[in-house]
Amino acid sequence: MAGAPHSAAMAGAAPEMAPAAVRAPGSPARLTALPAPGQAIIYTASMTVRAADVRAAAARAAQLAGTAGGYVSSETTLLNHAHPADSTVLIELKIPVGGYQDALGALSTRLGTRISLSQHAQDVTQTVADVTSRVTSAQAAITQLRKLLARAGSVSSLLMVQDQINSEESNLEALQSQQRALAHETTYATVTVQLVSKRPPPPPRPVKLAGGFTGGLAAGWHALRQVTSWLLTGIGAALPFAAFAAVAVAGLLWGRRRLARRRAGAGPAQPAG
Repeated sequence: MAGAPHSAAMAGAAPEMAPAAVRAPGSPARLTALPAPGQAIIYTASMTVRAADVRAAAARAAQLAGTAGGYVSSETTLLNHAHPADSTVLIELKIPVGGYQDALGALSTRLGTRISLSQHAQDVTQTVADVTSRVTSAQAAITQLRKLLARAGSVSSLLMVQDQINSEESNLEALQSQQRALAHETTYATVTVQLVSKRPPPPPRPVKLAGGFTGGLAAGWHALRQVTSWLLTGIGAALPFAAFAAVAVAGLLWGRRRLARRRAGAGPAQPAG
């Protein structure tokens, strides 16, 4: 009997529906009709929204998901207090498939200005059927092994059958875990919303100088202010070094004068009379 890894491989090889194209901010957020009975579809969507207050928009997104019967599965907030325009919130929502399209439309229009939206639908009907079949087969095999265990005569036979039962039970647990994951993914659509702050206002445009005498005078005055600013900046940068050099020179001169006074006070030695 094949194990869970083979089922996982089948999941990766399952046929997929073509992903929806990335839509413009003003286009409707509609995908396809709900899956037909017996069809298993995994819906995912991702959007970027620019909002004035990313934290308030994240709270509103969680509220919209809750209204649709969903919940917040994860949230990451990056706040930049020095530069609020760089703040972002990444929130992942789980929304029931039945209310997915309406919730996606509300998220696209009620959080701020939508910048981008992409949607994807993956058909996993064959994978779900395969995993369900394997679960049924594993359960039947365990039932037969337990009957065989009751008829085993020797200790070695008991141990061998018990080992097979343990192996089948481990395989069954893995298959049931995959079955639950597929059931959840096909019941709840995943919507990832990235909230970014509004762009800061653009810097003021430089004032164009008028021509003629007035323009020349304004240009000269502007150039004089720039040169003066550069000179004052240079003087300010050199001033600490100049002060240090002045103190050093003054100390050197004071030392030389003191040494000269000592020498003059000692004078030449007088011969004995």
